[in-house]
Amino acid sequence: MNMVNLQNMTLVLRVPLRNAWLYGDPRQVIYPRNSTGMYCGIGENQGKPNVLYYDLLKCVTGTNILAAAMNGLQCPTTQVCVEKCPTEFMWAISNDSPAKVYNQEYCQPSINLTITNLTVAEIAAKELCPVFLVPSTSFFNRCFPGSNLTFPADFSINGLTGNQSKANISEAASQILDSFNFQNVGKKIFEDFAKSWPWIITALVIAMVVSLLFLILLRFTAGILVWVLIVGVIGVIGYGIYHCYMEYDTLNKQGVSVSDVGFTFNLGVYFRVKETWLAILIVLAVIEAILLLVLLFLRKRILIAIALIKEASKAIGHIMSSLFYPLVTFVLLVVCVAYWGMTALYLATSGAPIYRISTVNTSLPGCENITGNETCNPMTFSPSSSCKEARCIFQRYNNEGLFQTNLFNLQIYNVIGFLWCINFVIALGQCVLAGAFASYYWAFHKPKDIPFFPVAESFMRTLRYHTGSLAFGSLILTIVQLIRIILEYLDHKLKGAQNPCTRFLLCCLKCCFWCLEKFIKFLNRNAYIMIAVYGKNFCVSAKNAFKLLMRNIVRVVVLDKVTDLLIFFGKLIVVGGVGVLAFFFFSGRIPIPNDSFKSPALNYYWIPILTVVLGSYMIAHGFFSVYNMCVDTLFLCFLEDLERNDGSPEKPFYMSKSLMSILNKKNRPPKSEEKTKKK
Repeated sequence: MNMVNLQNMTLVLRVPLRNAWLYGDPRQVIYPRNSTGMYCGIGENQGKPNVLYYDLLKCVTGTNILAAAMNGLQCPTTQVCVEKCPTEFMWAISNDSPAKVYNQEYCQPSINLTITNLTVAEIAAKELCPVFLVPSTSFFNRCFPGSNLTFPADFSINGLTGNQSKANISEAASQILDSFNFQNVGKKIFEDFAKSWPWIITALVIAMVVSLLFLILLRFTAGILVWVLIVGVIGVIGYGIYHCYMEYDTLNKQGVSVSDVGFTFNLGVYFRVKETWLAILIVLAVIEAILLLVLLFLRKRILIAIALIKEASKAIGHIMSSLFYPLVTFVLLVVCVAYWGMTALYLATSGAPIYRISTVNTSLPGCENITGNETCNPMTFSPSSSCKEARCIFQRYNNEGLFQTNLFNLQIYNVIGFLWCINFVIALGQCVLAGAFASYYWAFHKPKDIPFFPVAESFMRTLRYHTGSLAFGSLILTIVQLIRIILEYLDHKLKGAQNPCTRFLLCCLKCCFWCLEKFIKFLNRNAYIMIAVYGKNFCVSAKNAFKLLMRNIVRVVVLDKVTDLLIFFGKLIVVGGVGVLAFFFFSGRIPIPNDSFKSPALNYYWIPILTVVLGSYMIAHGFFSVYNMCVDTLFLCFLEDLERNDGSPEKPFYMSKSLMSILNKKNRPPKSEEKTKKK
């Protein structure tokens, strides 16, 4: 089954990739095209990476600039590849010679200004050269007018381009700059990163050190920390009860009741009536009573959870390489994302270019019948005798073929492969770590019996024997996630529907499949642990893990909640502490006498702060995910140890002495030793 599942997974990933690479062309999003459809910057246009629009006003007035940008900014004006964008003003003067008026660098290759017999007006009418040029900057390899243009006093276009003027050129430039206003913001953000990257890396290193120290110190402080957190939660709820009672007593004396308010959408009003505070008080009191009862009757199980947490910290101390395995998972996830992104890009750029007959001015004699709907071949096209200004220009990419009409289905197929690949990588990491920590637990003499390279051995063992089981478990999770995506899509499409039954049904389905996804993730995680311990297939391992957990459901709940509380507190310390430190440092609120260690002057000081907070969270999540996996693995091994062994010489316990002392159990000596002691 392992080979079959792995082959099916490979097939799912291969089909969209093969078709995408066969028909796709990612150069469409990397390089701009000129009017003939040739790429700028490569091939015949090597050394000319920028595209220049002769009449950019046609791009602005004829279509929305952002919509045009998504379509490669193709518009009904001549576009040529140039080495660099214009840096000076230029405008056509009709009574001068073409060589004096135009710059050959910005003209079409088909015209030679030194030998042409055409007049300036004829060249302008045929758009063989630009009628005017303004100082421009390259943005995504496209020449756009610069900001704050100051036109020369004698600037004039002499009517050669219709109703254009200095005013509408300035307006067009402003419109383009407003549409791409994020350019300046992007530059400032990039400058901030360039100035602050050493301090960002320093903060992330601090986050890594704090995370590591927290996990190591849990070996000595887990018991105290757990009880402090539990007492803290009880204290906070107790204060909430006190606050609610005081508010209720005050409003009760004032005689304000919900009957005086009635029904209103202003929720703030309900906090001014006594019934609201009474309801909150009752809820908090019930929660407080439940917690106190749990502490009273489940204190022994809490002690077991604390002992397992200490044992997990000890296991990580013996297997320090496990803390760096999330880097392997991260690299594999980057590979999956890169695969999905490249495949999606190739699929999106598939299709042959379409060229259509167009003209600069349809009002010219003989050009009235050109509608722009007739296709042409730029290699063989020649203007008709009736309309000499007609030309064959690139319009868009074909989306009407058999392959192109099924692009959406192939993108869905690609998403399925992406989800499956992501889930497989996560499952691989969980199984590898489970195998490493299981080797620690089942070592009778610790740390002497622990393998020298437990993580590496577990990784090789998992790749050799368990990839099919991991692929099968990942497929089940992928199917559920795909159903959730479909439900979200339907919910988005039906947002305007007024049918309450449909909305209610969708809401229930989304809630049910969200719960199902959480349950499958939980079941898969424990199934992978059983796979790493016993080497059985996914279905048997999932069944055994589920039955084992159900037989110890109270211990599962207690351990899960105590571990979640500790991990939340650890993340809060790492992310909150490093984030606050970054805020005071980058905002300049920490007085530092040495200028070498002062925060650099930034445009947006919150950019490095957010980067540090996000990076710290990812680092803390990576460290604590290893710790969480260690606790879960040791817990399942502990339950198996209790059920399989009885402490006799034939079936000794493998658990630590602290766990045996809590359970009042110990490994019994051989019978011969017992008789000697009695004598």
